[in-house]
Amino acid sequence: MRPFRFGAVLREAESGRAWADKARRLEASGFDVLLVPDHLTGTRLAPLAALTAAACATERLRVGTLVLANDFRHPAVLAKEAATLDLLSGGRLEVGLGTGWMAADYAGAGLALEPPGVRVERLREAVAVLKGLWAGGPFRFTGRHYRLGGLDQRPRPVQRPHPPLLLGGGGPRVLRLAAEQADVVNIGTRVRPDGGGPDARDGGLEAFLAKLRHVRAAAGDRYDRLELGTSVMQVGERKAEEPWSAADSSALDGTPQVLLGTPRDIADKLRHWRDEHGVSYFVVHHERDLPAFTAAAEELATAPG
Repeated sequence: MRPFRFGAVLREAESGRAWADKARRLEASGFDVLLVPDHLTGTRLAPLAALTAAACATERLRVGTLVLANDFRHPAVLAKEAATLDLLSGGRLEVGLGTGWMAADYAGAGLALEPPGVRVERLREAVAVLKGLWAGGPFRFTGRHYRLGGLDQRPRPVQRPHPPLLLGGGGPRVLRLAAEQADVVNIGTRVRPDGGGPDARDGGLEAFLAKLRHVRAAAGDRYDRLELGTSVMQVGERKAEEPWSAADSSALDGTPQVLLGTPRDIADKLRHWRDEHGVSYFVVHHERDLPAFTAAAEELATAPG
């Protein structure tokens, strides 16, 4: 049985010192990973620069993305940046990657938001390019979206064969790709093809369990090597949605994405989802929920059983 891992999404700070303080507080609170999302709109920090600063300010804390939008960077560029960050952080990087989905990002930057099938196909090729470049030696690739003519990149990532790769999503094509290629699968909510937000029909316990079954079937012999996780949208008590929230948390009741109740209640739910369903990696999506989740994690560490 996998041990629990806890991550937190952080998005912004008013200065470098404030950002470093946030990272150090997260590390002191016992969290395992600091994660940064990837959007072109709003006040969010740029992920790779923010993660570099967080890694420099901490010693144990791992740093990662939840998730990079594949359409914003050529995978050869990302491979170089990620390998460098893995080196400079002493092997603490986790690479979360997705197709890109938010229509406002694409429209604001003048990028074409292509159909989901095209974006997933491009993501599959990008994963192959990343793994090939991280493996070392001249790498050639010929696909529909990317072509590399014998590129040999250095430095190599410290973590071998490569930094842990997280793929996340809620649609069957992305979950199948994650099951086949990722080290970590983040079970999320399916988004509408137009990039306007989450699909309101995709919520609740049965939908979440169906995604777990889909991952298991697609993974085959890889399943026992996968780390399964999800983003927690509400902790402790129901709160108003924040502007950057991608999902209406009320539609997620009954899943591990909503953890309401006392610290003991939440600890019991976390244990249930790990022991019964194999979900062991929980990411707090909003900073406002960090105190309540930290109390639950402490309860989990001290409660019998």
